Parts: sequence; structure tokens; C-alpha cells
Amino acid sequence: MGGRRDFIKKTTVAAIGLGLPSSINAMTAKSYNNILGANDRIHVAIQGLGRRYGAYIPSIADKRTNVRLDYLCDVRDSQLEKAVKRVAENLTYNPKQEKDIRKILEDKDIDAIFMATPDHWHTPGACMAMKAGKHVYLEKPCSHNPHENEIVVAFQKKYNKVVQMGNQQRSAIQSIDIINKIHNGIIGNTYKAIAFYANGRGEIPHPVEAAIPEGLDWDLFQGPAPRKSYLHDLWDYNWHWYGWDYGTAEMGNNATHELDIARWALDVKYPEYVDVIADKNYFLDDGWEMYDTMEATYRFPDNKIIQWDGCSRNRYSKYSGRGRGTIIYGSKGSVMIDRGGYEVYNLKGELIKESKGGNEEGLALGGGGDMSTNHAVNFFNAIRSKEALRSPIEEGAISQMLTHYANISSRIKKGFNVDGNTGRIFDREAMGLWKRTYEPGWEPIL
Repeated sequence: MGGRRDFIKKTTVAAIGLGLPSSINAMTAKSYNNILGANDRIHVAIQGLGRRYGAYIPSIADKRTNVRLDYLCDVRDSQLEKAVKRVAENLTYNPKQEKDIRKILEDKDIDAIFMATPDHWHTPGACMAMKAGKHVYLEKPCSHNPHENEIVVAFQKKYNKVVQMGNQQRSAIQSIDIINKIHNGIIGNTYKAIAFYANGRGEIPHPVEAAIPEGLDWDLFQGPAPRKSYLHDLWDYNWHWYGWDYGTAEMGNNATHELDIARWALDVKYPEYVDVIADKNYFLDDGWEMYDTMEATYRFPDNKIIQWDGCSRNRYSKYSGRGRGTIIYGSKGSVMIDRGGYEVYNLKGELIKESKGGNEEGLALGGGGDMSTNHAVNFFNAIRSKEALRSPIEEGAISQMLTHYANISSRIKKGFNVDGNTGRIFDREAMGLWKRTYEPGWEPIL
């Protein structure tokens, strides 16, 4: 097993889009394919078979990536059954099925885990995987709270595994292009970014105690979270809005993406001050327990600022009708960036350059498309030491911290100062929400 993993790390043959070295070209196609199949194949498992996992299948099924999906993992039987049927449309073999990720982690042939679970599982699951010697594609949010941000990065450094955060716009061709142009001065000196999101989420039921759905392992679903009685319809997406045990509200759910673009474009790290205005403004008597509207302000060194404008339950958008995106302001113009490309404007508001492309979903649950596929391929190439990761966990975690700051500010109903070097908060009440409570035995500890 060690020899195969060493080969994956050291082989000089690129999996996607690169030419073969002369020594390989001199080999017969048959002998090369034998080596590629025996040594270079990456064996993966997907944990979490809800809405997101389908975005990984194109990259896994593409023969050029030489990846094998050995396991499908979910805590509910019906999810496993649906996933088996769906992947059968793209694969010529049947992955094994397993409810408990811990059993998969015992399989020494597994190289990497795609983690698409509810938020409260992300950091503990990723840490378990790294400790077991696996690389991790970790969906956003990469952490449930600031403490987990620190822990998941510390685990990556200790175990030296490839950990890609799933903020897939880092792999969008147009986004990479325009961020480079911004850094090279296309709109002068950048000073401000507005990241926004508008969706039309509807009314949801009140969470009431109910019988555990058939085939759902409720204990495994809760995993690292303290044990509670099952609540009606919680397992199916509504865990996002029913308190803080499992979800991270819309900030962790969606703001992660646009705030990451904003921070990337402005080339900033941690803010020095954070403040928000947030409330529940729609369907006031329904079961939604979080804010559904938020405006957040982050102030950075050198007078740079990022603002977040989020509305989960009113689809109207004042940003040219777009549901999501990021506007970057500079001394010589502005740039609008979204999943469809970018537009560059001069100081008169005239469009002077644009680039469009890609088919990534914007507001649809689960998403998927070019960006997701490129991001997964980049993950595979990084495992093979062919490319640098587009969103290494230590970088993704900084962007994720912006969402945690906003959530904490909304909960304590005040702003606070932040150490721009370490990311720590200079407020005792805010630091009281730095970490969560874990079910005994589940807390990730180095």
C-alpha cells in the first residue's frame, strides 16, 4: 500500500491536460496503462449523499482522472439507495455502501474522502480522516465555529494531508483571470468589496419532536453534537435553520463563497473590526430560528472594507437582478464577479471588458457544474503533486472566519475588534461563542 501511495505522490505523469514525459512516451500504451491503473489510481469515498454529492461525480467518472469511487456513505438508507441509482448512470461498477464513515476510514486502500455532510460534521470528520491517513475534499463551511477553524488547520499541518476546501469558485477560470487582473491594477487600488446573496426560501414548519424516520441512524447524524430528541423534518436541509447545533445559518451556507472572492480580490487577511445588522424579517411565525436578513461590515488594515448584503427569503436583488456575486471597487473602476464570469467598468460606469463562461449553478440546492468539476480535478492533481491546491484549508479557513464573526456578532448583538494577525476576538462575550459543546468522545483533539 505504501508503494502505491508513494507513486501517487511522486509520479511525473499528469492526470489531466498535461503532456507525457519522453520516458513515458517511449513505453507502449498497454504498459503505461497498466502502471497507471495499478499505481496511480486514487480510491475515494463520499460521505454525505444529500444534495451536493452529485457535483463530484463528473470528475470521478471521467476516465482521465483515474479515480475509483469505492464507497458511498450516508446515515440514511434511502439516501444510499438514491445515490446508488444515480451513480450507476455514470459508473460501470457499483461502489460499496456504508452508514458509518469510521468503518470506511479503517480501509487502508482509501486515499481520499469527499465530505458533504451537515456542517457540524465537517471539522470532526475531516480530522478523523486525516488521522486515518486520508486526503480530504472538505465542503464549506470547513468549520462549525472559530475553534474548529484552528483545529482543522492544525490537523492538516500535523498529518500533512491534502485538504481542499469546497469553495469551488477558486477554480473558476474567469474568477482566476479577473482576480489576477485586479491584483495587477486593472481597476487601480482596491478599497472596497460588496458581496451579496438573495434567495426566495419559503416558510418552514416548526420543529416538533417526532419519530425517527425509517432507516435514519439518528445517533450517527448527530455525531459530534450533543444528543437530543429527533425533530420533524430536521434531517432534510432544515437543520440549517433550527438553531446552532448542526448549521451555521446562511453565512456558513452561502456567504462563504462570495466573501472568499471579496477577500481574495482585496488581498486581505483578518479584519480589525466586525459589526452586523441581522434579524428574522419574513414568515415571522414559522419555524425558522435564525436571522434571514443580514448586513455585515468588515474593516481591514489600510482602510479596506468588505460589506455583506444577504437576504435569504426575498429574491429581489438590487444588483442588476443577480442572485449572488461580488463587486470590487478600485480607484480606476469597478468589477462585478459572479459564477458566470466578470464585467469591468470604468469610472463613468461604462463596460470596458467582460468574460463569460461556465455552467455552475447559482441558487439551486446542491449546485454543480464546471467550477465544481475543476475544483475536484485540482484536488486529484494536488494529491499527485501535479498542481498547487486552489483552496488549501489554511487559506479557506481565513475566509470561513468572516462568516463566524458575523454569526457571533448577530448573536451577541454588537460589533467587536479583532486581532488582524491571529484572528482572535477582543471581546469576552464574543469569545464565549468561539467554541461549541461536543458529545463526549467526539471532540477533535490533536
